[in-house]
Amino acid sequence: MGKNKKTSYIFLLLIVCLCLLFACSSQTGMKGGLVNTDTSILIDTTFYPIYIEALNVTKDIPGVKLVNIAPLAAGCLHDYQLTPDDLKKMNEADILIINGAGMESFTDKISSQLPDLQIVDASRGISLIKSGENDYNPHVWVSITNTIQQVKNIGEQLAVLDPGHAVQYASNTEAYVAKLEDLRGRMHQVVDSTNNKEIVTFHEAFPYFAQEFDLHITAVIEREPGSEPSAAELAETINIIEDTGTKVLFTEPQYPARSAETIALETGTKVYVLDPAVTGPLEPDAYLKIMENNMRTLQEALNQDG
Repeated sequence: MGKNKKTSYIFLLLIVCLCLLFACSSQTGMKGGLVNTDTSILIDTTFYPIYIEALNVTKDIPGVKLVNIAPLAAGCLHDYQLTPDDLKKMNEADILIINGAGMESFTDKISSQLPDLQIVDASRGISLIKSGENDYNPHVWVSITNTIQQVKNIGEQLAVLDPGHAVQYASNTEAYVAKLEDLRGRMHQVVDSTNNKEIVTFHEAFPYFAQEFDLHITAVIEREPGSEPSAAELAETINIIEDTGTKVLFTEPQYPARSAETIALETGTKVYVLDPAVTGPLEPDAYLKIMENNMRTLQEALNQDG
């Protein structure tokens, strides 16, 4: 073998060895906080709004698979009970993304049964609104500002757990945050100029939304969806509406509106639908479209004279 050919062969062999060394150094498991780059990474989300956020952060990243745990019909996870199939899915996953803020009451169970599963808390650092003496309202994503923070949290934590895709996570996060910020600006232009600020909501999904857009929730019809208010509670809500002059009442598309319709008949308030984005299509722009529909609803509802 000639000198030049021998030198080329040695150089090629060195490159191959370096590539193999790099590949081997990357083939540590995700569980325990490390990354497995030679197989797909499986990420689970607990329910719909977190799935949509994560769908944007992981968009078009090869080898990253996203699976949602709770069925769409579950809506908010107030009383959701994990099934054996749910636990099986999470056992196969590398990362679980939760809403946090107390929404997933089963988090301790997951931590004890699946101690190696990496958990990403999307609500980390968000200022929470109290809903009781020892409880906080978990519906943080209904505020666009909080959704922006959740998306940033997801992007940052995924980049730490999966550094091989850190650049893609950061790029996707930046792109989606830009869309959310644009939507937030447009919604402020619409809502800030409305005539009425006092509203009645169906359940406690909207305090963060109301806080963001300076709306005043004068009454909540059903604290928990499906918990029909008593006659005394209905009478109290009717009195509040009459005393405050509240003109609009918002129901949600996920739940029956019988109580709201009864109150509307008694008070003459108008009923509109406001969507807390707990169900919808499984597509990246779903949350944006839901909030744009809410914007149009608010523009009509809060400017009506009757």
